[in-house]
Amino acid sequence: MKKGLIFILIIIALFLLFSRWRAVYVVDETKQVVVTQFGKAIGKPKADPGLYFKIPVIQQANYFPKNLLEWDGDPGQIPTLDKTFIWVDTYARWKIVNPLEFFETVKNVYGALGRLDEIIDPAVRNFVTSYPLIETVRMTNRELDTFEVGIDKVKEISPLGEVKTGRAKITKGIMQQAQPKLSKFGIELVDVKIKRLNYVEEVQKSVYARMVAERKQIAEKFRSEGRGEARKIEGDKEREMKRITSGAYRTAQEVKGKADAEATTIYAQAYGRDPDFYSFINTLDIYKNTLGKDSTLLLSTDSEFFKYMKGYMGER
Repeated sequence: MKKGLIFILIIIALFLLFSRWRAVYVVDETKQVVVTQFGKAIGKPKADPGLYFKIPVIQQANYFPKNLLEWDGDPGQIPTLDKTFIWVDTYARWKIVNPLEFFETVKNVYGALGRLDEIIDPAVRNFVTSYPLIETVRMTNRELDTFEVGIDKVKEISPLGEVKTGRAKITKGIMQQAQPKLSKFGIELVDVKIKRLNYVEEVQKSVYARMVAERKQIAEKFRSEGRGEARKIEGDKEREMKRITSGAYRTAQEVKGKADAEATTIYAQAYGRDPDFYSFINTLDIYKNTLGKDSTLLLSTDSEFFKYMKGYMGER
């Protein structure tokens, strides 16, 4: 009897301890709790951190995160207003602001993610298809910060157009369209962003081909400018050579003229001192330049060509 009573008392003590443990639950800074009884929510949600009590077994504490949660959309092919097909990959940040509504509508985070898929994805598609590609790609019309030479030529060849709305306003519009539909689930959409944009494969090929053509045009532009610069350098060189040659020729002629004048002066002085000797020397130079060893001349006896030779031959 005593052993049976002790066993029963131990069982009762364990049950009381277990019941007391199940009657207490803790809410920390990152959680909020909805207490349910037989599957139905009772009382107000517990969002403040602390120690709380409930009826063991009968009541259940359902925990929900209080911090920001992530939604990552599936990339999808969407046409823009200017009929350019692109892959759009979006993500969002959201949080549970009314845990009671959240529990009563979507039950848990997995159910909420399904609702986010159904609401955000159509909003993204709706806004991307309503604007040209440039609006989704860029936010403002600021000048591109690039160090690539020749980019000005690319802008002239294939301008994308002017940004009137921009990506920031598009994502804001997506939020404004999706938020009213999420409020009834106790969800607040904090932010929506476009994570990645890319052309579909068919468009990529045409874009790459156009980029190659643009690069070739830029290269040809540089080559043309290089050839023009080369022609200019060659022309400058020719002009400089002509200038130098002309200057050298003028200097040479001046030197030659001075030399001829000096020689004439010397000759004149020599001629003035002894005219016969000067005439004799000039005649010998003429003989040297006109007569060779095989030369034959037919001259009359009164010819002046050999006047100096006549006297010598007469003496002989």
